[in-house]
Amino acid sequence: MTAKKKRILSGMRPTGPLHLGNLYGALANWIKMQEEYDCFFFIADWHALTSSYEDTGSIADYVRQMIIDWLSAGLSPEKSTIFVQSHIKEHAELFLLLSMITPTSWLERNPTYKDQITQLSNKDLSTYGFLGYPVLMAADIIIYKADGVPVGVDQVPHTEITREIARRFNNFYGKVFPEPEAILTQTPKILGIDRRKMSKSYDNAIYLSDTPNDIKSKVSRMITDPQRARKSDPGNPDVCNVFEFHKLYTDDQTINEINEQCRCAQIGCVDCKKIMAENLIEALGPINEKRKYYEARPEIVEEIIVTGTDKARRVARKTMEEVRSAIKI
Repeated sequence: MTAKKKRILSGMRPTGPLHLGNLYGALANWIKMQEEYDCFFFIADWHALTSSYEDTGSIADYVRQMIIDWLSAGLSPEKSTIFVQSHIKEHAELFLLLSMITPTSWLERNPTYKDQITQLSNKDLSTYGFLGYPVLMAADIIIYKADGVPVGVDQVPHTEITREIARRFNNFYGKVFPEPEAILTQTPKILGIDRRKMSKSYDNAIYLSDTPNDIKSKVSRMITDPQRARKSDPGNPDVCNVFEFHKLYTDDQTINEINEQCRCAQIGCVDCKKIMAENLIEALGPINEKRKYYEARPEIVEEIIVTGTDKARRVARKTMEEVRSAIKI
């Protein structure tokens, strides 16, 4: 008898096209996990409202483009349940019920809460929705009784809040929810072309949907070893962002050659960037081809969304029947 796969759940906010940071920060790990876990992956469009509530005109298009990015990169609707958060109203019902039992002190101590308010000082985040987004996140996860949530180290506190909320519910009303574990995932070092964190808001990202000319242009502007002013100066690949990309997209022999030649000033940054850009374009080629396929067939994308959402909704409805029974309302 085959052992039942453990269930994992994760999502992304549709705030724009996906970039390499998204690919290596989450999506590449999701694709690997499809073989081992019962995977539920969702577009968190309600979560997008927590920081972008003033202008919602692009969210619907971002949802569809994100689905295409996922499919193009290798997420499979046959292996994973892919759905849209707002299409399943049970998320909102559970969010409401969990908000009744979640102490505000748990939310105020959330490290991301203060960090985001500082980083996004140009936005008014003094809203109930932003303070309470960990409760909605908890509802997203436990409504599917997920065993685990794939996260980076910096996201572990989010999972811990979910565990605490599930534990508190179970203590009040009886055991309904498992306490999901954080599944730590390794992510390569991917910075933007300006050596800051790759981000849409910094305008420093290389997108999965970029054309070869886009990629060449962006790579040509990448900051390398800041101490290397001239081609005749020896470089230090250990502090060069372009070299970090070579580790992902260039063969080992060429990487070793570039490493030695850079340190001896035998190769300049321009040539180094050209090699990396060509390798990056080649690596993203299959993703771009699949993107063209799905963009030309919107009916297939819509069918995938409908099928995945229907499957997720059945699970969510069953859980909510248990929740109502436990609370006795």
